[in-house]
Amino acid sequence: MIKSVRARRESGMRFQITTGSGHTLAIDDPEGDSAPRPAELLLAAQAGCTALDVASILAKKRQSPSSYAVSVTGEQREDRHPHVYVRIDIVHEFEGADLDVAAVRRAIELSATRYCTASAMFSAGPAEIHHRYVVSRGDGRPDESGEVVVTGPGEDPDALGERWLAAVAAPAGAAR
Repeated sequence: MIKSVRARRESGMRFQITTGSGHTLAIDDPEGDSAPRPAELLLAAQAGCTALDVASILAKKRQSPSSYAVSVTGEQREDRHPHVYVRIDIVHEFEGADLDVAAVRRAIELSATRYCTASAMFSAGPAEIHHRYVVSRGDGRPDESGEVVVTGPGEDPDALGERWLAAVAAPAGAAR
């Protein structure tokens, strides 16, 4: 499968990007400041990719959060170019009185280790990615939160899912 985009300069450092599917977006540098920076769009791709995965998986599990959002923050190295991401924190934020936390955790696991292209790309590089969740019940019960999995750095995208499955299958107390 081949994907394509085309970037066309509009003015200064602002570029209009058209995707192969016909959608457009703009990028700019800090001086022009009229659109997101490319490095911000990488984090946006991560948020969107995992959000679509998790929402789809939860729908299949008949889980219906009243709200769902994903926050992604990334730390870039500053000591040399390129300023690659070295740590990324992904927090899935859910609201719903009847949400099954085990289903939420499993949906995040599957996105992080099997389905999300952005996660696989970041995990294969120098970034350590922390996949977390917060479930707010809205009925007086305390929020539930936790870390689901850490992926990267240097993960083989083809082996990522197998590593996670092996860790889950290990007996309690076994070295992981």
